[in-house]
Amino acid sequence: MTVGLSRIKVVGEAVAAAGHTLMLHPARVVPTAYLIGWILGTVLLRLPWCATNQDTTWWQAAFTSMSALCITGLAVVDTASHWSHLGQAVILLLIQVGGFGIMTLTSMVVFTVTRRVSPTVARIAKEETRSGLKDFRRLPARILFFSLACEGILALALTLRFMRRGMPSETATYHGVFHSISAFNNAGFALYPDNLVGFNQDPWIMVPIGMAIVVGGIGFPVWIELTDRWRGHVRRRLLSVHLRMTLWAYTALLLAGFLAVCLFEWSNPYTLGDQPLSGKLLGAFGGTVFPRTAGFNSIDYGEVTAPTLLVTDVLMMIGGGTAGTAGGLKVTTVAVLLLTVFAEIRGEEVTIVGGRRLSNECVRSALAVAVLGTTVVFTAVLVMAAHEPFALDHLVFEAISAFGTVGLSTGLTTRVSHLSWGVLMVLMYLGRVGPVSAAAALAMRARLRRFEYPPEDPLVG
Repeated sequence: MTVGLSRIKVVGEAVAAAGHTLMLHPARVVPTAYLIGWILGTVLLRLPWCATNQDTTWWQAAFTSMSALCITGLAVVDTASHWSHLGQAVILLLIQVGGFGIMTLTSMVVFTVTRRVSPTVARIAKEETRSGLKDFRRLPARILFFSLACEGILALALTLRFMRRGMPSETATYHGVFHSISAFNNAGFALYPDNLVGFNQDPWIMVPIGMAIVVGGIGFPVWIELTDRWRGHVRRRLLSVHLRMTLWAYTALLLAGFLAVCLFEWSNPYTLGDQPLSGKLLGAFGGTVFPRTAGFNSIDYGEVTAPTLLVTDVLMMIGGGTAGTAGGLKVTTVAVLLLTVFAEIRGEEVTIVGGRRLSNECVRSALAVAVLGTTVVFTAVLVMAAHEPFALDHLVFEAISAFGTVGLSTGLTTRVSHLSWGVLMVLMYLGRVGPVSAAAALAMRARLRRFEYPPEDPLVG
């Protein structure tokens, strides 16, 4: 999350206010909320009524709960056959809570209970959604309405299509609702053993799901600004830097990923090689949309070529937009870093985007997020590689998929040891709550230095 130091202070004040209200340490509000949700989800999934005729171990329940709450999609058991309807309902509830956002839910609960909003709590909503302070009271309702509307439209479209494919109406409705919630929240849980590979040639399923993933993953700030402009609530003629950077970066990555999957998988007999033209195009479409933290499968990633694995690693690590249902480093973080590098190559002292100058604090924050995220993934891969006999590129794929809350897998998730399950759960947790908790922690320790040291730089490069 590319926030400057001043914005980090605002986030810290907001977290502090919410934490005081909830009797929690300010820097632990969001991580604690996720831990509580994870524990509750684990206990519920461990109940015998949540499984079919199989026993659910604590490891299986804990991993599934973390994956659903962090809207990742990695699974250690088959969602359709292992979990009963009650268990699947618990998974959907965890997905919905994780997608809606613990911070938004916390703000809404505080307002509902106290019937008032402190300025500090309101500021966090402004920073997360780009809305004004006066719009804070309507913010949770807007986000909830937007989410439910998108999920409802997709559920209707999928239900009708499943019925056309021969499903009974009740089954089609259930599958439509389940996959719509999973898709919009970028969760990736599916009710089929091969995920969505079996629908690879059906555009009436692949395209709506792909569109819902983009809508949910691009970030609420983008849609709030666009809707406010459409309704005439924004007088400023120029689009915000955040909106422009998000749209350009997201579109560029979608096109680049589509071309890469076509290039490297077009003739692969185990993925797209034996598909007709429509199947190849839809498979490539899914291969570039789903890695943006959605986690659905349109191709078997256990059979893709090495270049496709590498491209998918990059797409998963970058992720989607800020304050949306996607994970990863976020497209704006990577865009800020790339634009800064280009500015340095051109010999420019500042980074300019659309006639606006990016602050040094923004660049430093983007660099910190990227370095910390990369370090976490590298450490996890090192631990897994020391205990697992599998290929390194597949271990890297699983680790990035977990940290980016993507959910794609080459098939190793069900085969690795419990130690690696624990590592993947930590990655999912850090990938989801890391940016918010890091911002709060930095704000709690931020100090204004009233003196400067003399400058001296080392040689670089």
